[in-house]
Amino acid sequence: MSYGQQKYGVGAIAVREIKRLLSHRLYLFCLLLAPSISVVFFISLMRDGLPTNLPVALVDLDNTATSRTLVRQLDAFTQTQITQKMNSFTEARIAMQKGEVYGIYYIPEGFGTDAVSGKQPKLSFYTNGTYLIAASLLFRDMKTISVLAGASVGLQTGIAQGKSTDQIMGQLQPIVIDTHALGNPWLNYSVYLNNTILPGILQLLIFLVTVYCIGVEIKLGTAEEWLKMGHGCLFKSLLGKLLPYTVIFTIIGFMICAVLYGFNSFPLQSGWFPMLTAIFFLVIASQAVGIFMIGTLPTLRLGLSFASLFGMISFSIVGFSFPVLGMHSTLQALAELFPLRHYFLIYIDQALNGRDLYYSIGEYLWLLSFLILPFLIGKNLKKALLYMKYIP
Repeated sequence: MSYGQQKYGVGAIAVREIKRLLSHRLYLFCLLLAPSISVVFFISLMRDGLPTNLPVALVDLDNTATSRTLVRQLDAFTQTQITQKMNSFTEARIAMQKGEVYGIYYIPEGFGTDAVSGKQPKLSFYTNGTYLIAASLLFRDMKTISVLAGASVGLQTGIAQGKSTDQIMGQLQPIVIDTHALGNPWLNYSVYLNNTILPGILQLLIFLVTVYCIGVEIKLGTAEEWLKMGHGCLFKSLLGKLLPYTVIFTIIGFMICAVLYGFNSFPLQSGWFPMLTAIFFLVIASQAVGIFMIGTLPTLRLGLSFASLFGMISFSIVGFSFPVLGMHSTLQALAELFPLRHYFLIYIDQALNGRDLYYSIGEYLWLLSFLILPFLIGKNLKKALLYMKYIP
């Protein structure tokens, strides 16, 4: 191979970029350290699926065998742990305001006697809605134990009146509800969140690295040299520059899938192929969006700001934290402009629900359609690479 063939072309540009990324710690952080830390952190953070032993303050003014039984049953729930027993509601309220507990369970004086005599005593429970997840889980536990307490009192009263168990249950629960949680029957937060958060972090890193590796050519004044290695063709130059990152980020994406669906055995109803294909399409779609960002704002500072803002908005607008159908119609349309949104829909259909691949073809095509973006700003980007001068 001649010297000219070694110096020019997609392969030569790729080798040049590999040497660059190996010589800069910033690249190694974004490509290796940041994804690894994210996977370890989020997987370990939600290893139990749901938060457990959330602290609750108890105010038991009845202090009878009935109330103590009720308290033991509440404390037996996985999500609830009674950590403080107060003598008044005021003390419990102060503890909640200090952030020492997330909820208060209040049993009034004379609860046991009034319940047996049919006077309908009130059980009160309070949750701190500032902590949404903790409050929701505690509210569910405290409401469940209160309903069960009412049913228990009703059962005892009916038996004392000489009624059969079937007659009593028919009155206590005239309609039996049979519920089935589909896709994630364990209600495991890790299954729901990590399958979107980790690809979302990967998407954000791809945005930043893509914008930086192109924008730094303008900053260092090496853009013309880079374009010459691609024979002046922007397509070849971009292909050679981004090819090493495509390979690396694809491998990282596959490793994330291996951790989620292999090591943690999360639901994978349709097999590996749909999700591995989806993560590869997410990688190249994110790179295309990154090219569009630096081509639209061909300044390193502005390009990185654009990438950061767009990447962070993705976590809110793709639909896993707040349903897209509940958003304003304008935001519903804007959600389609984020690659992570279409990856999320593929994950729901293929990994959780196991639908036929045919029903997800549209989302795969959406991810591929992002590859059009670099062609829309090609002229502007090439002009910036050739003529723009970096101003410190």
